[in-house]
Amino acid sequence: MPSTAQTTPTENGLHLFQGGGEMGALMRGYNWEEHPLGTPDHWPQSLKTNIRLLLNSDFPMFIWWSKDLYAFHNDAYLPALGDKHPGALGTSARTLWAEIWKDIGNVAEEILQGGKSFYAEELKLFLERKGFSEETYWTFSYSPAFNDQGQVEGVFCACFEVTSTVLGQRRLKTLKDISDGISPLKTLEEACHTACQILAQNPSDIPFCQIYLLNLLETEARLCGAAGDETSETAQLVQLQEDGELAHWPLVQALRTRQAVIAEQLSSYSRLQPLAGAPDQVSRAVVLPLFRQGQDQQLGFLVSGISKELPYDQNYQNFHELVANQIATSIAGVRAREEAARQQADLVDLFEQAPVAVCIMRGPQFIVELANPGICRIWRKKHEDVIGKPILEALPEISDQGIVTLLENVYTTGVPYVNNELPVVLENEGKLETAYVSFVYHPLRNANGVITGVVAVAIEINEQVEARQEMEAMNRELLAVNADLDNFVYSASHDLKAPISNIEGLLSTLVEYLPEKTLQEDVVQRILALMQSSVDRFKRAVSDLTDVARIQREDEEEISSIHLPQVVEEVMLDFENIIRDTKAQVELDFTPNSVIRFSAKNARSIFYNLFSNALKYQAPDRVPQIKVKTEVTPQQVILTVSDNGLGMNEADKDKIFYMFKRLHDHVEGTGIGLYIVKRIVENAGGYIEVETAIGEGTTFKVYFKR
Repeated sequence: MPSTAQTTPTENGLHLFQGGGEMGALMRGYNWEEHPLGTPDHWPQSLKTNIRLLLNSDFPMFIWWSKDLYAFHNDAYLPALGDKHPGALGTSARTLWAEIWKDIGNVAEEILQGGKSFYAEELKLFLERKGFSEETYWTFSYSPAFNDQGQVEGVFCACFEVTSTVLGQRRLKTLKDISDGISPLKTLEEACHTACQILAQNPSDIPFCQIYLLNLLETEARLCGAAGDETSETAQLVQLQEDGELAHWPLVQALRTRQAVIAEQLSSYSRLQPLAGAPDQVSRAVVLPLFRQGQDQQLGFLVSGISKELPYDQNYQNFHELVANQIATSIAGVRAREEAARQQADLVDLFEQAPVAVCIMRGPQFIVELANPGICRIWRKKHEDVIGKPILEALPEISDQGIVTLLENVYTTGVPYVNNELPVVLENEGKLETAYVSFVYHPLRNANGVITGVVAVAIEINEQVEARQEMEAMNRELLAVNADLDNFVYSASHDLKAPISNIEGLLSTLVEYLPEKTLQEDVVQRILALMQSSVDRFKRAVSDLTDVARIQREDEEEISSIHLPQVVEEVMLDFENIIRDTKAQVELDFTPNSVIRFSAKNARSIFYNLFSNALKYQAPDRVPQIKVKTEVTPQQVILTVSDNGLGMNEADKDKIFYMFKRLHDHVEGTGIGLYIVKRIVENAGGYIEVETAIGEGTTFKVYFKR
């Protein structure tokens, strides 16, 4: 046994505490004369060696020495002690860790009796180091500490707290379970109930929970889910008035501040009571607003109990916020699906009333999903005879007329197909007859841009064809040019203008006749906006088709000497507001004598499209930087437009010149501008090149003949 002589420690005796940071200083200043172990001069060499070892280690370590297990530890171990520091030094471990001695005491006592070393991983211990019984987790090893005679004289421990890791894994599992469990649900009640049942599986972090959903006016909240509490009726309604007895209720505060609110002393809130059988385990709760992702619209509240065995630190708060965000996202998804179903029904109604024939065909078999009365008249079929059937089953007579091939090309390539006055042989009451149809086949894409079907918009033009055929009989040679593909596109765009105007007129009439109250409803506003947007896009598509036809018809009468820098400066005036709003940085670098022989309006159209795309497809995380320059060679004048925008895959760079081809769908457009640019340049004997990379930007080079 070590000496207990009460002598003043010498400088040599205290030298073993040199270094060691805070604990080294504390040990040097400790009154060892009054301690049962006596002064360090008389301590066994083995104890001194172990103390030097732990004081100079950055890993949490401690030694319990002698049969009384007096405690020595280093600075790295101080976070484990919490409020027990600095009084822990020299204290018996049996006293120091009385709250967990039932868990670890037997191990320490057995090692003192010559037992084997002990190792534990992620052992759960409830420590009283912060004023409450705290849930913690530890990975550590206990091993014997020997005296100078080789006998077991104490316990040596190297330990590491893994509480944050264990809690993080537990909370991540809860978040994953919520995501997996409520994403496929279809109703709000199912989503809220299931979310609460999942949260109830983690009572250590969420002793109880409740989910309230707000009405549209945010005047009342309905309890739609609960777990771990005594509420059995989930249809409770809470009035959220700003005055009266509920003025300071946590839900009202969370609604008013739109921030999380902690409810202290739950016993004072009758509707926020935890499980009646466990009132001592939770006394606080947090009320978190549920927001629609990316919006300020508040959907409701998540009420979660706060564990009394964990500090409500930033990690705990972040976990609650992530849970609330996940639940809000799922609730918003359910509401979005319900809204989409309503919009689908409204869209079907719109198609049913459209003055043109509309059909939607899904999948590679082109199953008829929607067919309005107009298309049924063209097909000479009843609605019930075609709906839900593959197109070849609904119209077997078209199998050898090339219609399916056209559909397959649109479905596989994503390139729309336009045709005018196509003769189609259809069966009508057992007889075959020819109908002439002008139509557009357009790919139908899902939210991920994957083609899932084809939309057909058609007009039967038998009367027009018959009239034209009579004229062709009188002057066949003059009308032969109509067989040209460019005239065909021009005619198609012209024929589609009338029904589009009809639709727009009907829409305007509808707005005039709707009651003012109805017009103010959000759903009506959204539907009208969607209808007007569809009409506008259709008009732009027809206008672009007209531009394509115009490009093919142009001759060289407008050719003149064009000063490219002047064209650039004039076009940039059109974008002055956009440049200012986006804070775009435009760099100009013109070579002298940048003059071309070209159509002025076509030169303007080329630069307008390239500069417009540089602004439209800017990267959201950086200021647009656009460089415009010219170069002159003996044979060519080169116009270069570079940007630092979104860019695209190198493999897709040639696709952008296809008609109606778009690689980015988040901005308005028809996918025809670059097609027109390429045709203009090539018709004038030049060519265009593009260099691009995703996330780095795009560079267009236009080569004009001098």
